[in-house]
Amino acid sequence: MVTSRNVEVKNGHVPQITQLRMPTLHPVQSVATATLKRTFANGHAYHINSLSFNSDGETYLSADDLRINIWNMHTNREAYNIVDIKPDDMEELSEVITAAEFHPQQTNTLVYSSSKGVVRLCDLRERALCDRGGGQVFEQPASEGEKSFFSEVISSVSDVKFSRDGRYLMARDYMTLKLWDVNMGSAPVRTIKVHEHLRSKLCELYESDCIFDKFECRWGHDSNHVCTGTYDNKLLLWDLNGEGHTALESVSTSPSRRASLKGKLGLTRKESVGGRNFNKKILHHSHHPFRPLVAIGARLSLGPRPYAGPGPQDRTSRALPHPRPLNPSHPFPIPLRVRSAGARNSLYVFAAGT
Repeated sequence: MVTSRNVEVKNGHVPQITQLRMPTLHPVQSVATATLKRTFANGHAYHINSLSFNSDGETYLSADDLRINIWNMHTNREAYNIVDIKPDDMEELSEVITAAEFHPQQTNTLVYSSSKGVVRLCDLRERALCDRGGGQVFEQPASEGEKSFFSEVISSVSDVKFSRDGRYLMARDYMTLKLWDVNMGSAPVRTIKVHEHLRSKLCELYESDCIFDKFECRWGHDSNHVCTGTYDNKLLLWDLNGEGHTALESVSTSPSRRASLKGKLGLTRKESVGGRNFNKKILHHSHHPFRPLVAIGARLSLGPRPYAGPGPQDRTSRALPHPRPLNPSHPFPIPLRVRSAGARNSLYVFAAGT
């Protein structure tokens, strides 16, 4: 940024060379801004839970509890509906869509999950309507000895993600993280027990509504690392080549605020069960595509966390500071402050720039 001029003429006289002033440069931090380009309205009647761009760069999908639509980026006048599970009588509704995503490389392939614990892989070349059978189903029902009053709740898939090469699927339910080979739907290739230690406390978790928490899952910067959130503001990372895991804990340095979440009948949600703080949890996080960095959304804060891959039997927690201002030279993308537009059935496309 130039703050002075090279030549300043006074009274019609040009100053001598010794009086010339060189411009002064001051560094200015880049600020990321978003500009609204297009609004895709009236495509959904319920809250949107998933957005995923196609690898063709021209289309993307949006999913709510009952429908999945495909949009073209260049027109917002119409959408193509590929999944609609809304019954004629809403009293007969038995499941909802929880997550959906396009294949990272194949433009014709997508996956979506439901509250019944089912993950369905669909090929748009086989059929245009993916809710009428077809596709490959990934499901592992609970055995007779494991079934209980809470079986249907804890088996609901809260998130599903393709690996970066599209070879594997990762599905997260309340208790476990399952890895599936897309070519083998008979059983998961690996099941990671995330909340097995909470199985004896399911009744208390149900009463406090914690059992309905929806945790996301993510692949790391490669296909050898996976992560998901849990309680106590911790993010758990696994190296698929080993057996151990690493726990990253988000520690706030700001004055604590005691928050009270009131639910039905004026009851206050329990903040702790068995010594764990269930009011602090990591539900949302996102990995850098190339570097060992992860952005963690802890309550009302967002910030990047560096991490090292977990070694064998590495179960130690690493306390990391709460989000801090980013250095412009930091390899992690500049964060954006996002505010809800308040509309549940509209999509907004922004162009980011500096």
